[in-house]
Amino acid sequence: MSTSDKYTTETITDVRPWTDGLFSFRTTRDRGYRFVPGQFARLGVRDRDHDTLGAPSQRAQDSIVWRAYSIASAAHDEHLEFFSVVVPGGAFTSRLSKLREGDEIFVERKSYGFLTTDRFEAGKDLWMLATGTGLAPFLSILHDFATWESYDNLILVQSVRTQSELAYEDLIRGFDRSEYYAQFAHKLRYVRIVTREPVPGTLRDRVTKLVASGVLEENVGLRLDHERSRIMLCGNPEMVEDSRRILIERGFRMSRRGDPGHLAVENYW
Repeated sequence: MSTSDKYTTETITDVRPWTDGLFSFRTTRDRGYRFVPGQFARLGVRDRDHDTLGAPSQRAQDSIVWRAYSIASAAHDEHLEFFSVVVPGGAFTSRLSKLREGDEIFVERKSYGFLTTDRFEAGKDLWMLATGTGLAPFLSILHDFATWESYDNLILVQSVRTQSELAYEDLIRGFDRSEYYAQFAHKLRYVRIVTREPVPGTLRDRVTKLVASGVLEENVGLRLDHERSRIMLCGNPEMVEDSRRILIERGFRMSRRGDPGHLAVENYW
């Protein structure tokens, strides 16, 4: 497979910093690129510091650094949007964070991942538990009309360290003012968790503690129930693994290909 068959070259059209360590960016989207809400893309940035030894064709291929990023934009959008944390000294994000509008970025032609609602059957309540940039796939899922039509309740849990990291809060709260989603917006229950500073109207404990203690269910006003609840987890690996274990101990099952269950997970980094 030639490199042109493997990926497309896109252009960054917008960069939005949320904090010193968090930013979102949009890129152009190839007309042939397809994904299911909740999936991730593999993005490439040019490694300008790569040594110049070797054949030119080898240098061109080897000097691209690749990473997986969940897609935050809707499947029907003409652009692609991503939500990123800056990892100090990171081979990818340190380069990515320096890119600006007009710069190029590479997108593999194939999309990946199984954090998608088609992993489930039946169910009435869709729980989406995110830490940090793990919010991204749930934004895409919430922009899918099928999600709103399929469930009675959509529970989005966004856990961050500080209030300034509550990225996309205005977008999430704005569904009830959207001409497209307003008729469904009463289904959405938005829970904010800020763990390192007191913020009115938010919870303080970690996601895992809130799930284990039942406080999350009390706050939402819904029970985690085998018949009704379908649960998605995305964020740091410790949260994902610990929450998965807690829920499995309560009788929830992982969804697998050909065997729908209650849980779907994605380790975002």
